[in-house]
Amino acid sequence: MNPKQSNNTPWQFYIGLMSGTSLDGTDGVLCEINSFGQTRTICHVHQAFPSALYQELVVLQSPSSNELHREALAANALAIAYSKVVQELLQEAQLTPSQITAIGAHGQTIRHQPKLHDAFGYTWQSLNPALLAELSQIDVIADFRSRDIAANGQGAPLVPAFHASQFAHPTQSRAVLNIGGIANLTLLNPHQATLGFDTGPGNMLLNAWIQKQCGLAFDNQGQWAQSGNLIAPLLEQLLLNPYFSLPIPKSTGRELFHLNWIESNLSHLGGVYAPQDIQHTLTHLSAKTIIQELFKYDPECSELIICGGGALNSFLKKLIQQYSGELLPNLQVVTSEMYKIDAQTVEGIAFAWLSWCFFEKHPANISAVTGALGPRILGAHYPR
Repeated sequence: MNPKQSNNTPWQFYIGLMSGTSLDGTDGVLCEINSFGQTRTICHVHQAFPSALYQELVVLQSPSSNELHREALAANALAIAYSKVVQELLQEAQLTPSQITAIGAHGQTIRHQPKLHDAFGYTWQSLNPALLAELSQIDVIADFRSRDIAANGQGAPLVPAFHASQFAHPTQSRAVLNIGGIANLTLLNPHQATLGFDTGPGNMLLNAWIQKQCGLAFDNQGQWAQSGNLIAPLLEQLLLNPYFSLPIPKSTGRELFHLNWIESNLSHLGGVYAPQDIQHTLTHLSAKTIIQELFKYDPECSELIICGGGALNSFLKKLIQQYSGELLPNLQVVTSEMYKIDAQTVEGIAFAWLSWCFFEKHPANISAVTGALGPRILGAHYPR
């Protein structure tokens, strides 16, 4: 919440729905937003994807047979899963659909290829928003990324405008780090334009590796990674990926960082390594690339605010602190709880806020972040 704005203004209810590249399910947030764009959270719900939907979304991350038909059915199934999250939120808050102004629904990214193939490229977030509007009986705003791509942007990241509205300080240089499957930074330096970009893998590789080796969905607090040791040659090999040296604006996803990428690098390196040592090294990769990029683009940064699922990974946070000590010794590392926002809810609130921007006709992209030709109103409206 921006402390400079007054609280004496009408508040409206919005719901934000986010399912990220980690594919761990849907985060739904019911919040209130006032005419200044201030937010306050009412309740938060997380529901894991049904197993069949999860498996289908994993398959759809890569080209496959009959994928147009399969994606359409997955989009329906995702709308049904989203509607169940909405129902639980309404029950918890004891509200009716008619009391909600809109749902901001991200959908599930299955391809993100901006500026590839032709002059524009594309991004695709699987979801049937019309079905979600029908099931929830609430207006739905979806497809937030396409308008930015049409304006020659990356279509990502979109949360920096929200971060700026909630966390910016008039004199202090801050950064917001969202660690989902991919990690992205928003740089809030009062002496320059807001910047934001994907640094590279966040949880994605960690989840993929522990799933393959241990059958677990994620590395709880990074305990398995912490039990291993650093494989320095592997870390050096992984850091050779050209993405890490690309200038901003830039964004990435599962099409670049995935299980096969880990295995191809291991094959190139040769040798036999303990699985927990590989997990340990992958955690170093996430932490090191985050801090290197922060140092590159804002060496004056004094506070790093961590949110997203990665905020629950104690070992990852420890390594972020370690690498920041080397490059940014005065950096204070905190989580969004410091600002009374649950780390797991930030992206959900962001998409509620993006739907508010749509209704208020406020542009919600930042040209310096996405590379778009200018500010654009994002989203498509599916009335109840």
